[in-house]
Amino acid sequence: MTTTTTTTTPALVPTSPCTTPRTSPQQAAAGLPAASPQPGQHPRLQDPQRDPRPEGEQTPVATLVVLIPAYRPDRRLPDLVRQVLHRCSGCAVLVVDDGSGPDYAEVFATVRSHGAHVVTLARNRGKGEALRSGLARACDLCPQADVVCADADGQHKPEDIADVASRVRHSRHMTLGVRRFRGPVPLRSRVGNTVTSLLLRAVTGWRLHDTQTGLRGYPAGQLAWLQQVGGNRYEYELALLLRAHRLGLDVEQVEIATVYEPGNTSSHFRPLRDSFRVYAPLLAFTATSLAGFCIDWLVVVVLHALTGRLLGPVVAARLISATANYLMNRRVFGAGQATTRSTVARYAVLACSLVAASYLLLLALTGIGIPLGLAKVLADSTVYVTSYLAQRHLVFGHPPTGGAPRQPGHVRRKESATSMRQ
Repeated sequence: MTTTTTTTTPALVPTSPCTTPRTSPQQAAAGLPAASPQPGQHPRLQDPQRDPRPEGEQTPVATLVVLIPAYRPDRRLPDLVRQVLHRCSGCAVLVVDDGSGPDYAEVFATVRSHGAHVVTLARNRGKGEALRSGLARACDLCPQADVVCADADGQHKPEDIADVASRVRHSRHMTLGVRRFRGPVPLRSRVGNTVTSLLLRAVTGWRLHDTQTGLRGYPAGQLAWLQQVGGNRYEYELALLLRAHRLGLDVEQVEIATVYEPGNTSSHFRPLRDSFRVYAPLLAFTATSLAGFCIDWLVVVVLHALTGRLLGPVVAARLISATANYLMNRRVFGAGQATTRSTVARYAVLACSLVAASYLLLLALTGIGIPLGLAKVLADSTVYVTSYLAQRHLVFGHPPTGGAPRQPGHVRRKESATSMRQ
């Protein structure tokens, strides 16, 4: 029987970033202790290097920013902000109004009155764009602060936000607050997360328990790459995981409560349109591979019929289809123009390897009596996954900055699903 070692989250008191203030650069240089926030006093979203506090001012500068993107929120947003600021006296809350409109001005006014900083986008631009805008503002105002992103609909409890913040502070790694999907969980959420987790595992090798979680923490000084990831809506969060793997980053996992309201009516996730966006990278690769396969299959069959040979048609077909496939997959994997020379060289090596593998498989399959057309389908289906992984990581992938990423850390157990019914 295999025993799994679990990692317990560090205690939140007194070592949590929400309860123990950190020393600012000025205080450290002067040998002074960190300023402790007074009751009802919240840290500022300001950079002490650019905007030093006036002498005698005791308001601490935030070393933790809780970032909450919000689109047409209800009363749960002000409640969440108030509870986070009450529990995490050493943090600042940054709310991004994603073009909610004048009907929701009162909600955001209440959020401001609780002590949060609100950034308003002129129109609804999607969760991904709201997160990028908030991250840019947090990075600009508080570059020394860790950032924890949370949802506005009440799915993330203040204690779970603090738990993720604590793990980020102690590990200095990107941290996911993951759900176990036990109890009364909407079917679309359970199925969607299972499918995405399996696909992500196939692509990266990572075993993540919750790929769609909106509760994520990032250490100070490591926010720039988050603003360079594409995707305006929910696909942005999956794209972040793919980019983190390609950059060789380590990822921690902290189990959180699974909270859903009956019917999940407040979710702005559009099942068909947003699911398509989330799975777009894999679907795009599948489409380009299918196009390349059709070209390859047609050229092999036609040239074999004309020449009666196998090796020549296989090589010619792969050269033609590989050229088309390379041009299409540069767009799929977002390779820049400056990488053309290096990606061409790597792709050429991969293509030669795949030609050899395809030829040997065809030789073996036709040798046992399988017709060439069917043998071609079987052979190319076999090398499909290898081709995808190789192109993702070796050809078009960004070079890792931190070495090969480790398997994300284990999570500790927590309570089962919780209903949001009031």
